Parts: sequence; structure tokens; C-alpha cells
Amino acid sequence: MAFSYKPLWKLLIDRDMTKKQLMQVTGISKSTMDKMARGEQVSMDIMDRICSCLGCNIECVIEHITR
Repeated sequence: MAFSYKPLWKLLIDRDMTKKQLMQVTGISKSTMDKMARGEQVSMDIMDRICSCLGCNIECVIEHITR
């Protein structure tokens, strides 16, 4: 499976929020953010924290890429 977090990165830009600020608000570790930057999977708990923080649905954060 391949996933992209491009929707999240775009959303952060639209909201004038940095990755560091997202980490602070959600309690996400740097290693988790690094995994996301590489397009690796993270837990649904992380996705839930991000969606709750940003007040959005999961499709605003991640997209599935078919190969």
C-alpha cells in the first residue's frame, strides 16, 4: 500500500501552521512526523489526533495512491 500525506501538508499551509506546531498541539513525536514525510504508515490514533486537532476528515489528511 502506498499513502501520501500531501493533503495534510497543503492543509497546514492553508492554515498557516507549521509541522512543529502540529506536533506540539497533537503530541506527535518527531519520529512519527519523519515517517509521514517519507510516506510511511502511522497508526489510526495519530490520524485521529490530527483530524481532531484540525477539525477535518481523514481524506483531508491522507490519500491512497494506487500503483
